[in-house]
Amino acid sequence: MNLKDLEGYEEIVIQCHDNPDADTLGAGYGLYCFYKDRGKKVRMVYSGRSQIRKSNLVLLLENVAIPVEYVSPADIESGVSLPELGRKNSILITVDCQYGAGNVTKIPALAVAVIDHHQVEIEPENNPIIRYHQIRSDLASCSTLVWDLLRKAGYQADDEAGLGSALYYGLYTDSNQLTEVYNPLDRDMMDQIPHDNSLIMMLKNSNLSLSELEVAGIAMLRYSFNEEYGFAVIKSQPCDPNILGLISDFLLQVDKIRVCVVFNETNDGYKLSVRSCIKEVNASELAAFLTNKIGSGGGHYEKAGGFISRKLYHEQQETLHIEAYINSRMTEYFDTYEIIYAKDYEADPRGMKVYEKKKLPLGFVRARDVLPVGTPITVRSLEGDIDQTVEDDLIIMIGVKGEVYPNREEKFLRSNEILDRKYVYEECTLDHTYVPTIKNRITGQNHLLTEYAHVCVPTGSVKIYAKQLERGVKVFTAWDKEKYMLGKPGDYLAVRFDDLHDVYVIEEKIFGQTYQEVNCDNE
Repeated sequence: MNLKDLEGYEEIVIQCHDNPDADTLGAGYGLYCFYKDRGKKVRMVYSGRSQIRKSNLVLLLENVAIPVEYVSPADIESGVSLPELGRKNSILITVDCQYGAGNVTKIPALAVAVIDHHQVEIEPENNPIIRYHQIRSDLASCSTLVWDLLRKAGYQADDEAGLGSALYYGLYTDSNQLTEVYNPLDRDMMDQIPHDNSLIMMLKNSNLSLSELEVAGIAMLRYSFNEEYGFAVIKSQPCDPNILGLISDFLLQVDKIRVCVVFNETNDGYKLSVRSCIKEVNASELAAFLTNKIGSGGGHYEKAGGFISRKLYHEQQETLHIEAYINSRMTEYFDTYEIIYAKDYEADPRGMKVYEKKKLPLGFVRARDVLPVGTPITVRSLEGDIDQTVEDDLIIMIGVKGEVYPNREEKFLRSNEILDRKYVYEECTLDHTYVPTIKNRITGQNHLLTEYAHVCVPTGSVKIYAKQLERGVKVFTAWDKEKYMLGKPGDYLAVRFDDLHDVYVIEEKIFGQTYQEVNCDNE
């Protein structure tokens, strides 16, 4: 769905989830501003057992003048509230929640739209009242999703009415102070949306109450610790997600704790904060491992977070308590992977097959064609950010996964042939989720990398030894000794034909697309 799909409705009610947080309020306010500007009759509401009292949220509502109304469950049940939803030209939009889920009071309506960033709890296809839906569980916040929808609708989310600040603060709080931002779209909003820094600073410094300080103190007294692997797990009482981050940051200051997970129970599941201070554990990857198939997780190498859906968890784990599950999965994670340090490792090619790289079209951009030489830039793709400075010979390659990597013109021309054809991102890549961008770090201006791209194919024959993995590995490559490449069963462990120390991982899907077996005696 897009926002213009709902413009045929004259009366629109935007519902935040019960016990609202900054993300549902910011996202809801974005929708309110959009439809209000289009002349619709709009109301923004929430319900539940309690009204907003948390100091940072009260300040947000006061300073941005977010017009959210509290509607009691009794008034909803009696039909006193929201009579407009009984009229044919009306629609209810649930934001940062799903109609009929456990964390939002169900309001009777003739038509419903769902805009959310959590795992699917209520299948829209099984509920005919849900006419429209946009659910992006890969995003850190619903504010990001609304920002993207506004942008695609041609609506400028400026800060004239405090909208930019409300959306920014929604992302800030739902990503544990921007430490759990893992989707490039989240990073784009974080970088681009205008906001009032002084207001954000005031809200940051009003986030922790005395009762939440007590919650943090009690939680740290009830930790479990695995001495073999150096990880700790703590269950906290219900609290703001930022409190989980505060507890986990503190835990890593304990000398024996290398990795930790702090979690608490929410209305619809379990919120996790994950931390690592060792290079052998990527917190973002660990968060994804813990929430695999029952939620979503990600973030940064050292700090990450995740969410486990109560519904999905209980469908798969009928008897195991959540704390026992997390401890069990943590142990499984450490037992799953063999660690390879390429500089100390010499591969044994016996039993490995020989492959050569197919001549597939790749994209390349001369950085000087985008911005002047000397400009500091950030190149952004699904795989992360790369910081560079534009130099006369800097080439930015776009691989078959949509990944980007730097090259030098002399080396590039030695190993690639330039083709006289237009570069089309969708035809040359396997993943079209996010188009890579190049950002001028001085002005903040962004450019789509694909608008400057040309096409090339590798020349010559690049041979490797490779074998399919039967168990997971983490490879610290010869060119990056601080961050590892993750290989899962089914992926390929690859070794350069002429250098048995040059070891790396190629994903199963990519390997089949980019390499072909050759007849060669590798004994």
